[in-house]
Amino acid sequence: MGIMSFLRNRAGIIIVGAIGFAIVAFLVSDAVQMGGSFMQGNQTEVGEVDGKSISILEFNEKVEQNTNNFKQQMGQSNLDPQMTSYIIENTWNQSISQILMSKEMSRLGLQVSKNELNDLVSGKNPDPQIIQNFGDPQTGQLNRMQLNAFLENVKSQPASSPVSQQWTAFLLNIRENKLAQKYTNLIKNSLYVTSLEAREDYDQRNKLANFSFVNLEYSSVPDNQVKLTDQDYSDYYKENIYRFKNPLEKRSFEYIVFDANPSKADSADIKAMVAKTAAEFRAATNDSLFVSINAETKMPITYVRKGQLEPALDSAVFSASNGAFIGPLFTGGVYKMVKVLDLKVGPDSVKASHILLNPATEGGIDKAKAKADSIRGVIAKGGSFTELAAKFGTDASKDSGGDLGTFARGAMVPAFEEAVFNGKTGDLKVITTQFGVHVIKINAQIGSSRVAKVAIVDKSFSASNKTQQEAYSKATSFLTVAKDAETFDAEAKKAGYAKLLADNVIATQSSIPGLDSPREMVRWVFGADKGDVSNQVFEMGSKFAVARVVDIFKEGTLPLDQVKKDIEPMVMKRVKARMLIEKMEKALAGSKSIDQVAQKVGRAVTPVQNIVFANPVIPGLSQENVLVGTLFGSQPGKLSKPIEGDQGVFVFIVNGFSKPAPLTNAFKQKVQVSQGLAQRASGEAFKALRDNSKIKDNRVKFF
Repeated sequence: MGIMSFLRNRAGIIIVGAIGFAIVAFLVSDAVQMGGSFMQGNQTEVGEVDGKSISILEFNEKVEQNTNNFKQQMGQSNLDPQMTSYIIENTWNQSISQILMSKEMSRLGLQVSKNELNDLVSGKNPDPQIIQNFGDPQTGQLNRMQLNAFLENVKSQPASSPVSQQWTAFLLNIRENKLAQKYTNLIKNSLYVTSLEAREDYDQRNKLANFSFVNLEYSSVPDNQVKLTDQDYSDYYKENIYRFKNPLEKRSFEYIVFDANPSKADSADIKAMVAKTAAEFRAATNDSLFVSINAETKMPITYVRKGQLEPALDSAVFSASNGAFIGPLFTGGVYKMVKVLDLKVGPDSVKASHILLNPATEGGIDKAKAKADSIRGVIAKGGSFTELAAKFGTDASKDSGGDLGTFARGAMVPAFEEAVFNGKTGDLKVITTQFGVHVIKINAQIGSSRVAKVAIVDKSFSASNKTQQEAYSKATSFLTVAKDAETFDAEAKKAGYAKLLADNVIATQSSIPGLDSPREMVRWVFGADKGDVSNQVFEMGSKFAVARVVDIFKEGTLPLDQVKKDIEPMVMKRVKARMLIEKMEKALAGSKSIDQVAQKVGRAVTPVQNIVFANPVIPGLSQENVLVGTLFGSQPGKLSKPIEGDQGVFVFIVNGFSKPAPLTNAFKQKVQVSQGLAQRASGEAFKALRDNSKIKDNRVKFF
């Protein structure tokens, strides 16, 4: 209901901090070295980092914890495959980073002592996370009374209790963050910028170049006039071989989708069923029962504020009157019918406190209610809600006097929300929810806006079983005749099926164009050989697919034949450049000015003003690093040789340079350069750790 234990409420902060400790976890993921068959090796290890294994049990515990934290942060009970994949990826990067950093910290002798950790919790300068969790929201200062009360509560708990375990994890996170801070400071303090470097940086940012150029665009040469040879490909490959290092294994595969889209008959049946349901809903006298039986998503009947429903429904509801029936409306692939049960003006948010009693420890629900009534009576006669919450409360809010803070509609379960939003400031109420029995005090109601109490029944527009079975039968029939690469292509062409290509897929990829939840198919691809056709029909929602492995790109430097297609545009540009350079050289022969060169090639001279080395963008063109770098090393008044640029071939002449004012404060410039280096230092350091680490990723076997 949005009321969790203290650390559960702040679990998002804990995991964000843990992931934050992995400063460049995204860099680590690039270093994953697959190697060998994905379906071989240890069946209990999800991976290995520099010889340290990560067990699937350990990893699953982290995934589960991060999943729960993510759900709390996002306010969602169910996660789609993309969100789940995101959590698994973050957990993996977090695990790798922690192992690499632990090893590096140990090598450097960095540590956080027990006294230092205690000081970070309750010393003069506590860790920002402590202040964030135990701070006074009014002053922003640490509430030491609240902190000490919580620490006493932890001491009274056994080490195996959830609170103790979560507090231990929280302390470990503070320790790791402090270690990461020490490591980062160590790197930053090792950086030094000389006065010469500061002056060079100043010149690169402030020295201006004025020049004129003539260019011949690569697009001016039609592709069909260019003949590429094997030598052209080989030369480009050898000169740029560093570009073809594959950090992790990738695979490409073709697949055919058999989509069970609703047929015309399905559409007619669905519309008839929705019309019948709407008529029954309109006449129903027990709306809660009708919704629970007939709605697909079982939305609770409660008040909603404007903007909580999808636009079409929202507009209709808040334009209606009490008792109105809306729909069926078709929105987002779903038919929706709505009864507007009440319209009124209510508070936007509520500030409340509660005392939660657990019926299991009170001897049953009746005894818990009786005790709650007694507590309410004591409070009504002047008893301290804060003291009673600390004494009788069973959730973490007792440590703050039962205070739940301020929350808007939708943050609590319906029964709790009904009580606090429909009451008035100062009310004391006793209610029962799935979490237990609550004594509630409404401290304040903030704002006011029109709200509507709605009952909603939805019916999705989906294919019938018959239609889905027909699609599955087509896929199965295709699979029986498509035994290899040759028959896969031939039968697809014969039947008129469109082949889709998933190119350069990694083992942990969770999304494939046109498919939902393709993980089972990806796992099969990474256990198959080149040319294999899947031995099963993959079912993904209302879609069925059959796949064939097209190519396997092993970890390491890719051979020319595997990158030939990818580098063709670059090789084409390289050959066009040779052709255009030859044309420019002929134009330069005997020319004494840029105008003469332009006249010979039939192009205009383009003047450019105030270009700086640090920002090599030519107005009207694009970033031209080679051109700008060359002109800043040229002498004014001298025609250049042809320059092979990014968009074409250039000839230029520098008209002059405007030097900046002398640098009067070298120290300030050194500080600016140092700050830029410091921002990149941590990332570069982690990249070095990554590049020198051996990482095996076996997640494809488990997820």
